[in-house]
Amino acid sequence: MNISVRLFLGFFLVVGLAAWFALGIVTDEVVPGLRQTTEETMVDAANMLAELAAEDLAKQRINSGNFSTALRAARRRIPAANIFGIKKNRVDFRVYITDTEGQVVFDSEGESVGSDFSKWQDISRALRGEYGARTTREDPNMPSTSSMYVAAPIFWQGERIGVLSLAKPTITLQPYIQRITNRLQQRGLLTLAASAAIGLLFSAWLTWSIYGLIRYARNVSAGRKAEPPTGGGRQFSELARALAVMRERLEGKQYVEKYVQNLAHEMKSPLTAVVSAAELMEAPLPETERHHFAHLIREQASRLQQTIERMLQLARVEQLQRPEDQQLLDLGALARQSAERIHNTRRALLEERKLSIQINAEGHFPCRGDAFLLQQAIHNLLDNAIDFSPPGGAIRIELEKQPGKLILKIHDQGKGAPDYALPQLFERFYSLPRPATGNKSTGLGLPFVREVAQLHGGNAHFANHPEGGAEVRLEIPAA
Repeated sequence: MNISVRLFLGFFLVVGLAAWFALGIVTDEVVPGLRQTTEETMVDAANMLAELAAEDLAKQRINSGNFSTALRAARRRIPAANIFGIKKNRVDFRVYITDTEGQVVFDSEGESVGSDFSKWQDISRALRGEYGARTTREDPNMPSTSSMYVAAPIFWQGERIGVLSLAKPTITLQPYIQRITNRLQQRGLLTLAASAAIGLLFSAWLTWSIYGLIRYARNVSAGRKAEPPTGGGRQFSELARALAVMRERLEGKQYVEKYVQNLAHEMKSPLTAVVSAAELMEAPLPETERHHFAHLIREQASRLQQTIERMLQLARVEQLQRPEDQQLLDLGALARQSAERIHNTRRALLEERKLSIQINAEGHFPCRGDAFLLQQAIHNLLDNAIDFSPPGGAIRIELEKQPGKLILKIHDQGKGAPDYALPQLFERFYSLPRPATGNKSTGLGLPFVREVAQLHGGNAHFANHPEGGAEVRLEIPAA
């Protein structure tokens, strides 16, 4: 189980428990709170009815006077009330009155007249001048048969002459209790669903941030170009930047060590040749030999210069994480410009060996990148194609569009590369002898091309063409 799932489960568990406890507390308080509110209203009603019944009770006409008549009329009423969506179509109350001994002298239901209610809590406390109330079940085994009773003393001319008790069945409160409970449950479920959604979003964000760092670390370990992720919050961004700084310092140290070793190895052979030729030239030599050794020194010095320049170019590109001067370009126009420039700089060689450069780049090939680096890469590929082309050969430059990318292909008519050399052609300092001279190049051209392609989000490939010769493909994303 990954950390994001654990955090989600922990977050959901905490929020779920909190919601469950809160819902339980609120639910436990709903019924008592509703009953307390009802009781408070019943206290007012009982005392009002006690005042209205006082005269009839004092004159012993409680069962035939105005009070009983009005009470019976009230019970026949149909309120047709709509209380927040709950309909009320009957008057639900019961009134009974006792004398000062607790004997029932009036019952709105007409059932308990003559009964002794002096022991009921509502009556006994009211007779003592205290607040009297109770809740009693008609059937002890059925909660739905319970009723609330609130008693109020009846006074006439300053003397207590009896007690009025107002009763209300608690079953009438059930619709309100049920509605509140349902709403609380709905809100609780919505809270849990919202908490789950928030937890999922948080877990997804955290997973995305963590996997961004993982992808960055994997790209770094694989030696690929990678930008440190900047999303995921301040801490993740700081961690990514710290990893990037660590990477740069470690790579810088390794890079210098490796390049010093490679440069020393590549410079050893031409330097040895230069030193040997210089030593031989110190002694008297025939003019032809002196000329030969001078030519050798110039040749090896030129090779050293090319090696250093190519290494500096490659080193600069390898240290970049993105193109420095990125702009909207036309890859077809860059290819035409590179072909024109190499035709001007190597005109003599092209004419001497009767080589031609053909371009098939009709249309627009938009891309984003560094024009200088892309032209340098194309120039290197054309240089290689010229060196490996036979006399009278043609070098073809073709461009094509594929979904999301552009492909530049340069095809020569030489012998291609041996099978054993194909996996190594993009390695630094690996080079094959040129057919015309038998000399090797610096072995840095193709690595430079691949670095430029990868810097732009693409790649470079070398293959022997089925019709003969070699074909190099430069692939970069289309704009």
